[in-house]
Amino acid sequence: MVHMMSITTGLFNDGYVPIMDGVTITVKNYAYWLEKTLGPTYVVTPYVPNYEDTEPFKVIRFLSMPTIVRPPYRIGLPDLDLRLQYILKNRDFSIVHAHSPFAAGIFARRVAKARGIPIVATFHSKYRDDFQRIFAIKSIVNDQIKRIVDFYYSVNHVWVPQESVVKTLREYGYKGPYEVMENGIDMTPVKDIAEYWKRGADYLKLPEGLHVGLYVGQHILEKNLEFLVRSLPHVMQALPDFRMVFVGDGYAKNQLRNLVDDLGIGDKIIFHNVVFDREVLKSIYARSDIFLFPSLYDTASLVVREAAALKTPSVLIQGANAAEAIKDGVNGYLSENDIEGFAHRVVQALSNQGEREKIAEMAQNSLCRTWEDVVLEVKDRYLKILERWEH
Repeated sequence: MVHMMSITTGLFNDGYVPIMDGVTITVKNYAYWLEKTLGPTYVVTPYVPNYEDTEPFKVIRFLSMPTIVRPPYRIGLPDLDLRLQYILKNRDFSIVHAHSPFAAGIFARRVAKARGIPIVATFHSKYRDDFQRIFAIKSIVNDQIKRIVDFYYSVNHVWVPQESVVKTLREYGYKGPYEVMENGIDMTPVKDIAEYWKRGADYLKLPEGLHVGLYVGQHILEKNLEFLVRSLPHVMQALPDFRMVFVGDGYAKNQLRNLVDDLGIGDKIIFHNVVFDREVLKSIYARSDIFLFPSLYDTASLVVREAAALKTPSVLIQGANAAEAIKDGVNGYLSENDIEGFAHRVVQALSNQGEREKIAEMAQNSLCRTWEDVVLEVKDRYLKILERWEH
């Protein structure tokens, strides 16, 4: 029988705060709730200069260097960090969970093997898309994908955030077993958003009478953001009072700004930095009428669920992994993968306020599962894994 008091978890990932993305938010919430409900929890992740951790759980940083191809991400060098070996010697992990198949994940696997404990690994991202941007040579891309597949074969349990993600794993060549472990959100659904709406309107200086579209996330081309920007003039032609807000950062931000200027719509677009304050972000979601997320890259989307918590429904591309939970015209909107078609769906959504409010209610009711609830299930699964491990 597993002893509850003795369970210590190590969460290993190649990026963490202040680098914000969906995986960072997942790891942060796993750590927060596991620390409260299961036992000591550690996040093990690359060092970021000039950043001090203030989490209510322990964050262990290891040696890293900047990456030229994907700032602000860093390349982790755990094998070269002698201090890390010493720190981990005193951490009696019961189970480790890799949220990346790269340096942090490979190091987690080594820790698991050395200690004779189980390792879980979650497949979060469409890594091939990243590699294709970095490497022009197909054989190098294929070699990197093979390494990732080998990593998932080498762990004890493979998790995916939703069923549709398995298709990507299978395409990469992984044919082994897996389990679906959904993600949650840390925003409690708000029934009456009036106060948040007002705060968001004041903060963004976007008063009543303007239709507002929103994107929150990394500013990278893999997320189909050029497609999104090119759809906006079509929306603005039909709805001159439309404004678009982009929140986040990434290598393509300046490229997107230049494209907006080239299209002559710069005066109707707000580019905002990453918002760390979740209350401020809630007010931005609440002020927005529609959330635009044409990504074909994301395996699952936390931001679509966060938007739903503040009664902002989303427009996504039909067949995209991120759209798995969306039923068109019921709890969101689906569009074909076509710039004008996407713009037309946005205009339709904004032109029918009554229908949009109903869809927003359904989105809130169907898409918002809290991290607290999710991590209780994670805890339960860890305990079952450990029980089987002991026998």
